[in-house]
Amino acid sequence: MPRHLISIHDLTAAEVAGLFHLAADVKANPRQYADHLHRRTLGMIFEKSSTRTRVSFEVGMAQMGGHALFLSSRDIQLGRGEPIADTAQVLSRYVDGIMARTFAHQTVTDLAKYGTVPVINGLTDDLHPCQGLTDYFTLTEIFGSLAALRGRKLAYVGDGNNMAHSLLFGGPKVGMDVAVASPKGYEVKPHYANLACEDARAAGTRIQLTNDPVEAVKDALAVYTDVWASMGQEAEAQERLKAFHGFTVDNALMSHARQDAVFLHCLPAHRGEEVAAEVADGPQSRIFDEAENRLHVQKAIMLWLMAGVEISFVP
Repeated sequence: MPRHLISIHDLTAAEVAGLFHLAADVKANPRQYADHLHRRTLGMIFEKSSTRTRVSFEVGMAQMGGHALFLSSRDIQLGRGEPIADTAQVLSRYVDGIMARTFAHQTVTDLAKYGTVPVINGLTDDLHPCQGLTDYFTLTEIFGSLAALRGRKLAYVGDGNNMAHSLLFGGPKVGMDVAVASPKGYEVKPHYANLACEDARAAGTRIQLTNDPVEAVKDALAVYTDVWASMGQEAEAQERLKAFHGFTVDNALMSHARQDAVFLHCLPAHRGEEVAAEVADGPQSRIFDEAENRLHVQKAIMLWLMAGVEISFVP
């Protein structure tokens, strides 16, 4: 059976370290991997629009000699009621891998269950593993090594959404504590919080869930936020603006983090809402390094899943 990337929770710490090691090599030596996916094809299912996900996967496949097919829900029978099981089995006869960016998390898990090729979760309402892995990889670049992250804290301020869940899963894999501050009623889902706490206990790291942004950010090495209203939540935008009052990441909040702390955001960013322009465009911001690294980390993921490149690594 093929391996998939559905959740960071499913990966071992050694596999995460291996993906980072491979991503760093791909970034430094792209020509070395120019033919690794020669004549391979990635089918990309998009129920949600995208800038970074679509461009980075398409470019990544092209740079490694492969081809990516953009499949919107308007273009394939999945959008007209074809069972996911049928779509998975048909696509598996045509392509070498499937990347899906969907609303329901069950759609991605069903594609993996019924298909016979690797499936990559490009985002669901519950999880965003490619972005979460990229965020931690970016921190290893900024601070010099994976070892430099151990025992440090990443603070996430905002909606308890797919990004919060993925960051909670990533922390124990890299040895970081993770604090999440969300307004009451917008906390992370208990199912994912419980899984992350189990991972943290096994790894010797700490998970902190709070409604106080200052408490979360205190002594953090990295401060992270995301939009307050994700795709599909536009009708709640005004209600969320009120509920998230006091959760804007500005210089005053950043002052509670470590002096060498950096700011991260998965983008797109709404300056003046979840983040102040002074932070998003300030000296602590690494948002565009982070965006670039989606390409390199996803190339590593595709090399692992679609070309069989070994990734288990002990730093």
